[in-house]
Amino acid sequence: MAIRYFGLIPAAGTGSRMGADAPKQYLRLGSRTLLEHSIAALMSDPRVEQVLIVVAAQDRRASQLSLPSGAALAAVGGASRAESVHNGLRVLAQQAREHDRVLVHDAARPCLSARDLAALIDAVGTDDAGGLLAAPLADTLKRVDDGAVIETVQRSGLWGAQTPQLFPFGILLRALQDCRDPGSVTDEASAVERTGLRPRVVGASDVNLKVTTPADWPLAEAALKASGRW
Repeated sequence: MAIRYFGLIPAAGTGSRMGADAPKQYLRLGSRTLLEHSIAALMSDPRVEQVLIVVAAQDRRASQLSLPSGAALAAVGGASRAESVHNGLRVLAQQAREHDRVLVHDAARPCLSARDLAALIDAVGTDDAGGLLAAPLADTLKRVDDGAVIETVQRSGLWGAQTPQLFPFGILLRALQDCRDPGSVTDEASAVERTGLRPRVVGASDVNLKVTTPADWPLAEAALKASGRW
């Protein structure tokens, strides 16, 4: 059977490091909220049929979003990212089959380009190990304790994981079900890696930054304006 592609965006977090009055995914960045930009970016490839946005049960802002056709909300957010994704997969289980693919994307990555999204889908193909967008680390890395450097870490072979992260529905669901400590799973690839699979890394060619602190805001604004999506 043909593979179907579903998107899943965990958006139940509070974004406390942004220091704003509202969760950062609901802050406006030009014509849209941060979350609306991320939804549109994930749906820029026609192969992505549907996107499920997982929000907190007590969320009162999500209903005010302008959602495109094919996007839906699920108020099943958990205490951690892994729990939110797992709960979202259980909702998708009503439609997704074992071999279908799920693209998990950050609510705060509004600058994902259609080119990088297509490259990820094309590169992973039918590989059951899945894959993710990432970029090689450029800065010298220091391990720090009590404000002082205790070690310089060799950056050779180190990459910074991004999203989307793409996996077969059944494999990702079972990987998250088997996590004994969901709070220790900071991305989907780490859960899948624990099963013995080795996800493919696809280099991101465009700006795909995650908006985390106020310093990231002007960078995202500049990237969106440059892409014509402001």
